[in-house]
Amino acid sequence: MKHKRAYKKKKKRVGRGNGSGHGKTSCRGEKGQMSRAGSGTTPGFEGGQMTFIRRLPKRGFNNANFKKDIKIVNVDTLNKINEKEITPEILLSLNVIEQKGDGVKVLGKGKIDKACTVHAHYCSAKAKQKIEQAGGTVVIVSQ
Repeated sequence: MKHKRAYKKKKKRVGRGNGSGHGKTSCRGEKGQMSRAGSGTTPGFEGGQMTFIRRLPKRGFNNANFKKDIKIVNVDTLNKINEKEITPEILLSLNVIEQKGDGVKVLGKGKIDKACTVHAHYCSAKAKQKIEQAGGTVVIVSQ
């Protein structure tokens, strides 16, 4: 009989009787942690030893619970929008921002050469200056 090639090798079927060679304990052994159903450990478990992530020093300030999710829009992006009044809702409908979050902030990257009224929750001084030089206005919207 010819030997079986690797690509024709059948999958090991466990728990199909002692005649198969993989019966009774289904290749798990008699006792121990991995012999039982639902066994296994959580990621990072090191056999009871203090895990690596817990051994590392925790440093710095973490403001995750109170962090604001502010969406950034630059002046050059506003220049591409053909609207006289630009609001967060219009930016959302044009897919300029993904979701509303905790507000929209206008930053001063790029140029703007058209007059428009921009409604935003926050605006940098440079962006405000550029919008007003182009003949537009900035309206700060409260949340």
